[in-house]
Amino acid sequence: MTTLFRPVGLDELSLIWDSGMREFPPRLPHQPIFYPVTNVDYATQIARDWNTKDGSLAGYVTEFEVDEGFISAFEPHTVGSSLHKEYWIPAERLSDFNSALQGTIRVHSAYFGQGFEGFVPNQGALRGKAALDQFVTMAELLESDRAALVEEVSVNAKAVFLHFMFWTGSDCATLGASEELRLEVTGAIRQRGNQTRSIFHFR
Repeated sequence: MTTLFRPVGLDELSLIWDSGMREFPPRLPHQPIFYPVTNVDYATQIARDWNTKDGSLAGYVTEFEVDEGFISAFEPHTVGSSLHKEYWIPAERLSDFNSALQGTIRVHSAYFGQGFEGFVPNQGALRGKAALDQFVTMAELLESDRAALVEEVSVNAKAVFLHFMFWTGSDCATLGASEELRLEVTGAIRQRGNQTRSIFHFR
């Protein structure tokens, strides 16, 4: 197996989640090539320095294993320094690439730009709320009804997954919460995620 990485934005990670963290979504008509990269530093550079300044203002580094027999048919390309190595997979071969994935796609790290709003769900207590307001709601649920918080994590597992690293990585001033409260909320979320094995697909 070969371990590869790919920087993705919020929308692409959302579609990966929809696949059960097992497939990258089809390329758009203007995207003829799929670009997995060979090392985490290159993927981090793109996710942190580019993706956080455009679109959803979020960059996630995904990590995954690919069958050696499949990927060896492609030549890695250096597109800058020796750090910048990537594979060029034609869009029409992406389904074959997905079939060659071993296990699930995981999130290695995540980066967020100023003004990040995230995925806005249409159900539960988080309905219609951006990422910061979702954390506030989760904190309120923790203090008033822990069972309701547990239920909310299940109802809005996708939003929780997409935002968990934002909540754990943001400073307390941004969240409007103490470090103690942040740890309590994220700890309760992690506990529920570990119980269901349906939320956390992190490295």
